[in-house]
Amino acid sequence: MKSSFKNIIDSEVPVLVDFYADWCGPCKMLTPILKQVKEDMGDGLKVVKIDVDKNQKLASKYNVRGVPTMMLFKNGKQLWRQSGVLQKNDIIAVVRQHS
Repeated sequence: MKSSFKNIIDSEVPVLVDFYADWCGPCKMLTPILKQVKEDMGDGLKVVKIDVDKNQKLASKYNVRGVPTMMLFKNGKQLWRQSGVLQKNDIIAVVRQHS
């Protein structure tokens, strides 16, 4: 999983990673928001969801202590991180700020 995740975040297009869990209520609230962000941003953003229960090593590597935790990567570098639910416009503003 590590090498494929590294390939994903090495993208020149910003990659928004959502660390989530199926049992997490706020994670379920965030899912439709991220779909709207992706629709609005189109090819200018990749959105990847990582289930922390199925990818515990990856969650541990990135020090994910709570879900949802979003991280923005570009060219393999973490540019931003936030735990909790944000609204669509706030997420888009963050992505544009780092694009």
